[in-house]
Amino acid sequence: MAAAPLYCVCRQPYDVSRFMIECDICKDWFHGSCVQVEEHQAVDIDVYHCPNCDVLHGPSLMKKRNNWHRHDYTEPNDGTKPVQAGTPVFVKELQNRAFASGEEIMLRMKGEQVTPRYLERHGFKYPIAVTEMEGLGLKLPPTTFSVKDVEEYVGGDKVIDVIDVARQADSKMKLSEFIKYYTNPHKPKVLNLISLEFSDTKMSKLVEVPDVAQKMSWVENYWPDDSFFPKPFVQKYCLMGVKDSYTDFHIDFGGTSVWYHVLWGEKIFYLIKPTLDNLALYETWSSSPNQSEVFFGDKVDKCYKCVVPQGTTLLIPTGWIHAVLTSQDCMAFGGNFLHNLNIGMQLRCYEMERRLKTPDLFKFPYFEAICWYVAKNLLETLRELREDNCPPPNYLVDGVKALIGALKTWLKREVTEPSSEVPDNIRPHNLIKELTKEIRHLEEPVIGNKPVKSQGSACGVVSGSNSCPATRSTLERLCQARRARRAARRLREQQRQAPKMPSNLDILEQHTREVLKRLEVGPLEEDAAFCAKVHGKLNKVSTASAAAAESLDNNHLRLMFVNGRIIR
Repeated sequence: MAAAPLYCVCRQPYDVSRFMIECDICKDWFHGSCVQVEEHQAVDIDVYHCPNCDVLHGPSLMKKRNNWHRHDYTEPNDGTKPVQAGTPVFVKELQNRAFASGEEIMLRMKGEQVTPRYLERHGFKYPIAVTEMEGLGLKLPPTTFSVKDVEEYVGGDKVIDVIDVARQADSKMKLSEFIKYYTNPHKPKVLNLISLEFSDTKMSKLVEVPDVAQKMSWVENYWPDDSFFPKPFVQKYCLMGVKDSYTDFHIDFGGTSVWYHVLWGEKIFYLIKPTLDNLALYETWSSSPNQSEVFFGDKVDKCYKCVVPQGTTLLIPTGWIHAVLTSQDCMAFGGNFLHNLNIGMQLRCYEMERRLKTPDLFKFPYFEAICWYVAKNLLETLRELREDNCPPPNYLVDGVKALIGALKTWLKREVTEPSSEVPDNIRPHNLIKELTKEIRHLEEPVIGNKPVKSQGSACGVVSGSNSCPATRSTLERLCQARRARRAARRLREQQRQAPKMPSNLDILEQHTREVLKRLEVGPLEEDAAFCAKVHGKLNKVSTASAAAAESLDNNHLRLMFVNGRIIR
């Protein structure tokens, strides 16, 4: 077998996970980390000379900048091509644009007011800004926490994805290199870090997500501990951007809702309502070849500008289309969560991602798997509510209907596109059938205030109502019950795996067997006279057995009753 070719000054074989650059002189390939060339720097090199060749041919030749408004800054600046998103000219124009005020659609609330119960009653349709943090349940590092502290807690060797803002292109680099860039007063370009998920690092202990995001999260409530699929971690992100960083209009993966908190600095959000018309426009714009040349805010009726200063938390609902400008050097924390309040919109966003052929890297991990888990749990919820004669809220009924449609579609798709995310312990067709049956129960005709069958409301509320007044928070109570059952199952499993302790009956049975064994006597001789005596007087056997037992020296078995158990 031929040996693998070796490359670079380190003379190692090709590694697909490491960035490499080719020397334009010797045609050898070099690891960027070995020759001090970052991936985002390579695009600025016109002719690259490796360390060996630059001795004879001089340093590498850099590309010449001809414009400040195109992703490819080598294009001639002849005024024939429009401004592209993220470029210096674009950012300047964006800051001078006029927008509708975010106050028109923003709900300003105190932390203690933002609860699952409030959102269940009033819905989660508009962004919420929180400036008084008490009661929100959000725990964060102090405002003195720096980017170097992030490096210390996360580790400088962690490979991260950064965005070259002027090109709106991402590249990989080590966190230590990004921190070095961030702290350098001279920055040749604008780099933005928005995807550092740190749940598996020491920094995770410094951050606790808002209670509302934790309690409503599908992953936290429905993802089983024994799942074959790895648990998605999308609740803890650290975002570090320098001034003029820009992220173009997007919908967060899977239609997740988002929480952001600006630790220091400032961010500006440009928000667009997820109406059906706006979503259709967004999909068309996203699939357009000249997407970067069109400002999506100009395509819709209204785009709202919302300034988020230091110390403010912003919660963005499902499906809202938004762009983000970093107006000052900034560190923010955030996270994503799926929930029951807007299931239909979440599914609509996921299907849009599929049509747009969004790479898996930018999609919610195992979205379909979590939907199957949710469907199984919601079936239990609907049954329990029916048994309690308490109708489910409208948002849950609508969500289950949307979920049934999506699950059916995914099963049909399996025939032509096998990529199953159906968990092994779920019978998909039966689950869909049972969910459909529960919806049918809810849609039975109603006479007065009571349905025809016993599924009617004993709370004095018909099934179209939004809440059941008989409970403080019905869904919250059922979630707690499910968590208790899950804990009980785990305890039973641990007990099954632990060494089994003999029961009282086991001990009695063992003791009886040993006594009977010691009382055994030899076979009787075939003596007619003796047999006649035995058949005539059966009690003589008992007398003989008792005498034999008394004659045994070691027949001293004792049982004791201690703390409700029999012990030997």
